[in-house]
Amino acid sequence: MTSSEKILYTGKTRTTGGRAGASISSDGHLDVKLSPPGGAGNGTNPEQLFAAGWSACFIGAMGLAAGKRSLKLPADLTVDAEIDLANADGAYFLKARLNVSVPGVEREVVQSLVEAAHQTCPYSKATRGNVDVTISVV
Repeated sequence: MTSSEKILYTGKTRTTGGRAGASISSDGHLDVKLSPPGGAGNGTNPEQLFAAGWSACFIGAMGLAAGKRSLKLPADLTVDAEIDLANADGAYFLKARLNVSVPGVEREVVQSLVEAAHQTCPYSKATRGNVDVTISVV
């Protein structure tokens, strides 16, 4: 850690049983059953959790980009995230699509906000060069 680095928050979870188990956060706010993707179980899966986290973070990054331009984003802004668990030649990997809708804002403005958000969003940074990501303004 550098002298200027400041940890803002640490999320802590404990998971048991892998994809067919459960995960709980240290504060108890997250307590979920897990099921394999496409399985018959009644829990969520890591891909859905990742999609939820990334889309929420991306909206926050868009808000920061809009604020720097003195723009106010509408409350009905949405990011539909799709996370694929894929396999090629026995190797597992992820692919992602973020579909961004900002009603009432010109497409070119939304596109510039999306590009700025993708540069600053911590999830986008963490996946850059590791995950095939497609971001679309819809």
